[in-house]
Amino acid sequence: MSGCKQQQDLALIKQLELILDSCTLELNAVDEVWPNLYIGNIAIAQNKKSLSKLGITHILNAAHSKQGSIGDQHFYGNVCVYCGVPAEDSDHFDLSQYFKLASDFIHRGLKYDQGKVLVHCIMGVSRSATLALAYLMMRQHLSLQDALRHLVQKRAIYPNRNFLMLLHKLNEQLAFKRRFCPLF
Repeated sequence: MSGCKQQQDLALIKQLELILDSCTLELNAVDEVWPNLYIGNIAIAQNKKSLSKLGITHILNAAHSKQGSIGDQHFYGNVCVYCGVPAEDSDHFDLSQYFKLASDFIHRGLKYDQGKVLVHCIMGVSRSATLALAYLMMRQHLSLQDALRHLVQKRAIYPNRNFLMLLHKLNEQLAFKRRFCPLF
């Protein structure tokens, strides 16, 4: 990668982090960030009573099989539809490989099943927020900046820099597709 491109990317990441830094909310166990779409932490995801109270019907676990993150379809039985993404909150993990799967799962849960979807990881700040942002970009047609601005008004989130860069690449791909296929 050229030095100029690296500088542009770093400047973009800093702009995105300024949006994230504008959040004044406290970190809660769970927050509704879009109609019937929630982001939460592992504690809420493992509390069946709270899930029932919220009316959660679908669970997207962005920390599937990670230490401290129990949960699978067996755990939730026939009460919730489960989808697990074995993501790492790291500088090198390619979470973009799960953007379409996560976006489709959330969309199906909200639109076709008319349910309520919880996206969670361990803290509900980075991995889960990244997948929720990808959904807002892919299915609700928001730009990355608009999706970030929306989410920081609803929940304290902070995707890592790697995830922000992956979301930026997604944003560029979606903008390119929309330019050449307006119905996309």
